[in-house]
Amino acid sequence: MNALLGKGSEFEGKLSFEGTVRIDGVMKGEIRSKDKLVIGQGARVEAEIEVGSAEISGEIEGNVTASSRLELKTPARIKGNITTPVLIIEEGVTFDGNCSMGDTKSSGSKPVASTPSSSSSGDSAKEN
Repeated sequence: MNALLGKGSEFEGKLSFEGTVRIDGVMKGEIRSKDKLVIGQGARVEAEIEVGSAEISGEIEGNVTASSRLELKTPARIKGNITTPVLIIEEGVTFDGNCSMGDTKSSGSKPVASTPSSSSSGDSAKEN
């Protein structure tokens, strides 16, 4: 572990790091890294998060993007949207938001393709 924001600590601002960082205190702002973020039980984070992977047991309010993997462990509480290709949610976790398991490298999610050349009038569905 490269850094620790311990229980009772508070930080507001932008956090970027290499390696593994653990937060057990209060954090508000932005968190960005290609590496691992651990948010411990009892931690409260209000931030936009973009990391390589994350293991969350605390409370988060904000969107979370993990480019490789996201684990939500009991008693985690997440209020925000999640984007990750691999998502693990333990029983007892509270999640209020949307989840996208598509490409995390693009800034937006890819639209779901509809049937080519389909029309909204329904005429193309008739075969008689």
